Amino acid sequence: MGVLEDKSRARVFYKYLSQVYDEINPFVWNEAMRTEAIDLLDPGDDDRVLDVGCGTGFATEGLLERTERVHGLDQSRHQLERAWAKFGKNDRVRFYRGDAERLPFADDAFDAVWSSGSIEYWPDPVAALREFRRVVRPGGGVLVVGPDAPHSSVFERVADAIMLFYDEDEADRMFDAAGFERFEITHAPE
Repeated sequence: MGVLEDKSRARVFYKYLSQVYDEINPFVWNEAMRTEAIDLLDPGDDDRVLDVGCGTGFATEGLLERTERVHGLDQSRHQLERAWAKFGKNDRVRFYRGDAERLPFADDAFDAVWSSGSIEYWPDPVAALREFRRVVRPGGGVLVVGPDAPHSSVFERVADAIMLFYDEDEADRMFDAAGFERFEITHAPE
C-alpha cells in the first residue's frame, strides 16, 4: 500500500507539494502529453467535463482549450487554492473539494470525465471508476491517465512508497469491475 492511499496523509503531502507542484510537474507530465491525452477524450465545444484530481489546474487549462465548461475536483485544499489563483473568477471553470470515490454530483451530470495523475493515489480505484460511470451521461467519454512504473530501482522504491502502479491486466479488471463495457488501454510513446 502506498503512503498516499491514506487520504489524511495525502492531504499533508499535497499541502507541501502544492508549493512547488507547477515547477516540477513538467518533468513527468507536460503540455504535449496533456494534448495527446485530451485528443483521446476528444471533448466537444459544448461538453461539460469533470476533471477529477485536478490539482493546480494543469489539465483543466488544457481541457478549457477544447470545451467551454470544466468542473475540477480535488481533495487537497492547497492544490485547489493554486487552481483558484490561476483561473480567478471565471464562468467557464468551477472547482470543488471532494473525493474521487464519492463524487458530489448528480447522475449523468457530465458529458465527459477526465482524470490524470490521480488514480495511483486512490485507495479504492474501482469505487472511483464506478462514480465516474455514474456521473457521465450514457455514451459520454471517460479517460484516466495513470503513470507507467519507473524502470530505475531508486525511483521505483520511492514511487512504490507513495503510489500504486497498475499493469494492463489490473486496469482491465478494474474497469470491468466498475461496469464499463467498452474500454481501451493505451500506452504513451516511450
